[in-house]
Amino acid sequence: MTAPESIRNYVAWFRQAAPYIHAFRGRTFVIGFGGEVAQGALAQALAQDCNLLAALGIRLVLVHGARPQIDAELKRRGLKAKYHKGLRVTDPAALECVKSAMGVTRLEIEALLSQGLPNTPMAGAWMRVTGGNFITAKPVGVVDGVDYQYTGAVRKIIAEEISADLDQQNVVLISPIGVSPAGEIFNLSMEEVAESVAVALQAEKLIFLCDAPGVTDRRDQLVEAITADEAEKLLKKPQRLTEDLGLYLPCCVRASRAGVKRAHLIDRDIDGGLLLELFTHEGVGTVVTRDPLARLREATIDDVAAIVGLIAPLEADGTLVRRGRERLEMEIGRFSVLDHDGVILGCAALYPFSKDRAAELACLAVNPDYRRVGYGEQLLHYMEARARRAGIKRLFVLTTRTSHWFIERGFKEAGVDFLPREKRELYNWQRRSKVLGKTL
Repeated sequence: MTAPESIRNYVAWFRQAAPYIHAFRGRTFVIGFGGEVAQGALAQALAQDCNLLAALGIRLVLVHGARPQIDAELKRRGLKAKYHKGLRVTDPAALECVKSAMGVTRLEIEALLSQGLPNTPMAGAWMRVTGGNFITAKPVGVVDGVDYQYTGAVRKIIAEEISADLDQQNVVLISPIGVSPAGEIFNLSMEEVAESVAVALQAEKLIFLCDAPGVTDRRDQLVEAITADEAEKLLKKPQRLTEDLGLYLPCCVRASRAGVKRAHLIDRDIDGGLLLELFTHEGVGTVVTRDPLARLREATIDDVAAIVGLIAPLEADGTLVRRGRERLEMEIGRFSVLDHDGVILGCAALYPFSKDRAAELACLAVNPDYRRVGYGEQLLHYMEARARRAGIKRLFVLTTRTSHWFIERGFKEAGVDFLPREKRELYNWQRRSKVLGKTL
């Protein structure tokens, strides 16, 4: 009996999400979002998604902003909002508005996180939301002749207190307000607080919900992953960044260099964007990392299962010669893999014939969903470099289906005589594979 397609798609997605569920349990995520999110149409959906993350054993720290709420409170009192270089100038009157707006916004978020109505995603859930004086602040001071007054900067995060709350399976909700040792109250920026908390906790992820899909290229196409160095270059072109990206991207760069493993920028207007970014390999936003997400490396015994999954469909349709798992385990030292954020998307093997200073390039396979990304070519270049380091002078491949792909990349058709004698004696005449060679 075959299940409906929608059910099959759900099962496939759930299986795809399983490795992330295992990997994220017990990890700390810091999620920063502005007041626009807190008062927006998707605030309740975000609360439900956070409830799901907590139920999966993820240690959650939420840092909220309240800029539009503060501006509304200033307007209500007949006061004008003052900014300099994107940062609010907080005079005594503005500070009263900050305290009022922050308090109300926090209460509203706590209410959203505390829902447990029947027939909702939070039915039966009980999220314990906590907070505290986790932030010691200092004044920003005078910049370019402008006195920021009660606008502050983070001086210290009391990380051990936050960790203690997280250890009790609480969700920690932090408002961007800090106090000085002298007892003064300072208005802080949400993004700086989120960054500082993530670094202090050495969080697995720092996540910002923003006013853009993420970082985009010159053709307005989403950039799924970017390194801190690449992001820093982009920051020198502020005209390509939205207001939120201009504020959040520098935080992502600094956090990734300070030990936070991943920093994410996600469109705040995508319903379920948080879940899609975290539990699908493609994601929906931009991830910032210190080092590139995709890396080529030598395979280990732990990669055997992933390699089997990659090559099994190609063995089934006759593209590749069948290899048993036991053989793969014995020959794993011949293999290299393309590792993308812990997921193996490609593999290839090199079988040297030392006497002839030749080697067979075999078992080159890439996940079908990523064949147009250029991973096959990256694998080929990597294997060629590996062969050169081993003193190999010529490569050859045996193929029945992909001869054109290799020819386009410098291989030439050659007869069976091109093969080393040892390999020539094992040539399968029934399979009639084409022999392609390339001089290194």
